[in-house]
Amino acid sequence: MTTYDLALIGFGGVNRTLAEIVHDRGEALRAELGFGLRIVAITDLRLGSLMKAEGIDLAMALHLGHGETFADHGGSKDTNNESVIRNCTADIVCEATFTNPEDGEPAVSHVRWALESGKSVCTTNKGPVALRGPELEKLAEENGVRFEFEGAVMSGTPVIRLAKQMFAGLAINGFEGILNGTSNYVLGRMEAGLDLASAISEAQELGYAEANPSADIEGYDVQLKVLILANELLGAGITLQDVSREGLSSVSSADIEKAPAQGMRWKLIGSARKKSDGTVTASVKPVALPMDHGLAGISGATNAVSFGTDLLGPVTVSGPGAGRVETAYALLSDIIAIHAAKKVPSHA
Repeated sequence: MTTYDLALIGFGGVNRTLAEIVHDRGEALRAELGFGLRIVAITDLRLGSLMKAEGIDLAMALHLGHGETFADHGGSKDTNNESVIRNCTADIVCEATFTNPEDGEPAVSHVRWALESGKSVCTTNKGPVALRGPELEKLAEENGVRFEFEGAVMSGTPVIRLAKQMFAGLAINGFEGILNGTSNYVLGRMEAGLDLASAISEAQELGYAEANPSADIEGYDVQLKVLILANELLGAGITLQDVSREGLSSVSSADIEKAPAQGMRWKLIGSARKKSDGTVTASVKPVALPMDHGLAGISGATNAVSFGTDLLGPVTVSGPGAGRVETAYALLSDIIAIHAAKKVPSHA
């Protein structure tokens, strides 16, 4: 039976959870999916790097003691991601590192190195897809491998693959969605009477918001996701500068609090529409939706996106937009898609 070798670039919550899934459910997945998974390389800023062509001992990797690094187990205390990506025996590189939203680095380079060396890639990073998507997809095609990124938009909820595969025969003329759970939670708390600062503070205490919440609250995160969906599903061919952006600070607490009495509810909406001439307009902004709108009832940290189609009308998909388990599942779904494409070298 086919076994795919994996390299995990970054060993934080997402890739660590993927390793746990492989360790705990490996045999069950092999029986269910028809292929096995073996992790042969891991890199991490704190733990260093480890490569084992025969497979890494995941029990060891997942339970390193305090102060231990991979150097204590035949690896290196240092991390040279390019060397590991290019030289390891992996078939698929699972990229889950921090990314600068301005240039997509270091993830863009990680993806490029993998594709250039004949390895398929799955990533949860928005940066490479949003900022270098066409370039990296072309590079994957040239090298006979795959570039998959389902987790870049709604974590484990498969909106990209669903739209591409299940909407065959439909014309998608646009979409609108709640694509950031943190901002959606904050809006809900402001509707309940909290001001913006208090709602953000509460979200931070619950682990929904980062210490610097501007990417979520001011729409930068959604802007990248809109760009991905517009280019991947509408063929927009636009850049980040083409997606207009307004954050929550552009609407008053009083407006948000009094909206329900007017039959409305505020949401931070990312949307794109294809015009009759084929061009696409895209934006991120707070919008007061009528209560009977399909997105008005989406509460808490849940995400949802409603696609406009020619034959079915609006089709709405909702689900978790964050979480380490959910995002690790997105990587697993990408691996399944890579297997289905049958373009990856494999080890018997």
